[in-house]
Amino acid sequence: MMQNNDSSFEDIRAAARLGGGQARIDAQHTKGKQTARERIDMLLDPGSFVETGMYVTHRASGFGLEKSQAWGDGVVTGWGKIDGRQVYVYAQDFTVMGGSVGEAHGRKIANLIDLAIQNGAPLIGLNDSGGARVQEGVDSLAGYGSIFLRNVRASGVVPQISVIMGPCAGGAVYSPAITDFVFMVDQTAYMYITGPEVVKTVMRQEVTHDELGGAGVHRSQSGVAHFVASDEASLLAQVRWLLSYLPPNNLSPAPVSAMGDDPKRVTPELEKIIPPEPQQPYDVVEVIECLVDGGEFLEVQPDYAGNLVVGFARLNGQTVGLVANQPLHLAGALDINAADKGGRFIRFCDAFHIPLITLVDTPGFLPGVDQEHDGIIRHGAKMIYAYAEASVPKLTLIMRKAIGGAYIVMSSKNLGGDLNFAFPTAEIAVMGAESAVNVVFKREIEAAEDKEARRRQLIDEYRSNLANPLVAASHGYLDDVILPAETRQRLISGLEALTNKRQSAPARKHGNIPL
Repeated sequence: MMQNNDSSFEDIRAAARLGGGQARIDAQHTKGKQTARERIDMLLDPGSFVETGMYVTHRASGFGLEKSQAWGDGVVTGWGKIDGRQVYVYAQDFTVMGGSVGEAHGRKIANLIDLAIQNGAPLIGLNDSGGARVQEGVDSLAGYGSIFLRNVRASGVVPQISVIMGPCAGGAVYSPAITDFVFMVDQTAYMYITGPEVVKTVMRQEVTHDELGGAGVHRSQSGVAHFVASDEASLLAQVRWLLSYLPPNNLSPAPVSAMGDDPKRVTPELEKIIPPEPQQPYDVVEVIECLVDGGEFLEVQPDYAGNLVVGFARLNGQTVGLVANQPLHLAGALDINAADKGGRFIRFCDAFHIPLITLVDTPGFLPGVDQEHDGIIRHGAKMIYAYAEASVPKLTLIMRKAIGGAYIVMSSKNLGGDLNFAFPTAEIAVMGAESAVNVVFKREIEAAEDKEARRRQLIDEYRSNLANPLVAASHGYLDDVILPAETRQRLISGLEALTNKRQSAPARKHGNIPL
C-alpha cells in the first residue's frame, strides 16, 4: 500500500516488493502457486532481472479503489537474461487486486512490449489475473486494448511467449492468443472467455473451471496451449528450452549450438523404423530423433492434432522447424486441426527465418461429412498458403506415401519447395494404388478369372509405372531419390546450400490468408 511521507525509501521499496502483503503471499503458496517475483527468479538467469515501473499506481477513485493504491498496480515488469540472452518479461501479481488489469497495469505491459520491439528481444508474459478491473470501467478495457495493439505490432518481429499460471479470463485470454506460444500449468491455470457462473446462468450448464478451460482442455481439444507441465518450475524450464532454439528477433539468426553430432553420420536405422508396407504404422518422432543432432527434439502441441508432428531441433547446430505426418494417428492423414496446427507453425518459422524440414507420409486429406461441413477446404487452404508464402529454405522428404492434394500441400516442388527428395520405395500419386486400380480397372478386374490376382498385378504395375518416385524425378518434381542411410547427410548439405537464400515477392500490403 502507499506509505506515509515520513517512511524511509527502503521501507517503501520493501513494501513494493512485498506486493499484496505476506498474508496474500501465503495464500498464493497454499494454492501451490509462486508469487510474480518468485516466478521471474525461476525463469531468468540468477541476478539478471532489472525491474521497471515498481512505483506505478492507479489513478482511479470510487468503489474503494482510493484505499487500494498498491505499488506496481498488480504487475511486475522489467528485463533480464536467459542463457545470457536478453528478454523482456512481465508477471502479473495475483496478490495485488487479483492481478486485475486496469489502466496503469495495461500501460506498464504496453510500454514493456514497446521496449521489446525497439530492442529486438523476446517478450515473455507470466499471466495470473482475475481479468479486467471492474471498478475502473472503460479504462480497464482501454488497458487491454493497448496491450492487444502492441501484441499485433510485435508479431513476427520478436518471439512472444505467454505463460498461464493461474486464472486468465475474459479479455485477458486474447493477448496470449495473439502471441506465438502458450504455456499452461496443469490443474492451476485456466483460460476462458466466460466463466462457469456465466455459463450456468446463460446456458444452464454446470461446469468446473478446469472442465471449461483447464490445461487438459487446451492441450488436446482447443489447441490453444502449446506446452503443458505439472508444476511451475517444470513449465518455466520448458520456456527456457524453447528460447534456446529461437532467434531474438526477425533480423537476427537463431543461436547455433554444436552438439558434437557428426554431420556425415549415416542413418541406416531408418530402414528398420519405417516399415515397407504402406499400411503399417510407425512413430515418425523416432525418425526425427534419428536424423537431428543428439536426438533432441522439442515437439510443439504434442497432444493436439496428433496426425501432424511439429517442433524444433538442430541439424549441424542450426535450428530447424520440423513438420511431419504421423502414421500412428489417422494414418497421417491431414484434417482440420492438423492444417491449423501446421499452418501456424510454418508461418512462425518463416517469420523468424527458421528453415523448414518436411517429412511426408500421408494418404491424403481425411474424408467425412464432419470434416467437409466444418470447413476442411478453408482450413486446408491455410496450410497451402503458409507453405507457398514461406520464403525460408524448405527441404522435403517423401518417406512412403504422398497421395493427392496432401502431396501438394506438404511442401511439394510446385508449392515452392527448394529441395525435394524421396526414398526409392516412396509412392507419389493422385490416389493410392489400391483405390486407383479399383476405379480405373474396375471392369477389367470383374472380368478376370482370378479377380484378386489380377487386382494385385494391376496394383504392382500402377506403383511401378505411375507412382514410382523416379517418375516424379524424371518430371523434375524431385531433386533426387536417396537412400535412407543418406538422409541426415543430404538434409545438412541442402541446408548449407540454401544458407543465403533470398526470395523477392510482388509489392503488397499483405496477403489474405483464408482464416
